[in-house]
Amino acid sequence: MKDIINNLNKVFDNRMRLGIMSVLLVNDWVEFKTMKEVMGATDGNLASHIKALEKNEYIEVRKQFVGKKPQTSYRATAAGRKAFNAHLEALEKLLNMK
Repeated sequence: MKDIINNLNKVFDNRMRLGIMSVLLVNDWVEFKTMKEVMGATDGNLASHIKALEKNEYIEVRKQFVGKKPQTSYRATAAGRKAFNAHLEALEKLLNMK
């Protein structure tokens, strides 16, 4: 049981980060505005959680201009996908304990 708990990733303890990674796992690139709407977050709240995921190299950030407007998009890195899937597997094992 203790091993299962140790396999949970503390980075994904927060529901916002869990949601962000869930969205990024099923989409290629997601724009900041779209992520904000999906997550129901404020700019600052979303930005702080994005920064934490970026710091751990779980997401990649792309900044570009579309016309004259700046656009920021995100996607999960290979390391982020691996870490998130391991976290989900640990949660599943925990839920299936008898």
